[in-house]
Amino acid sequence: MGTFSIWHWLIVLLIVALVFGTKKLRNVGEDLGGAVKGFRKGIRDAQEDETASIAQREADDENTVDVQAKEKTDAS
Repeated sequence: MGTFSIWHWLIVLLIVALVFGTKKLRNVGEDLGGAVKGFRKGIRDAQEDETASIAQREADDENTVDVQAKEKTDAS
């Protein structure tokens, strides 16, 4: 069994187009494209949130005053 030639793939594509119809295939392609765009947007938003969170923590660290607590002793 050898590899498929371009003619094999064209025949398979033609059969798939006849079975499912071009409109349904177009809708599947649009849905897949929308899912990929949504995934990319989610990843980008998560990275932006993480960057903002890190910047906020760094700003909070600059405003933090480090002190040493002492125990209160009773002077009787």
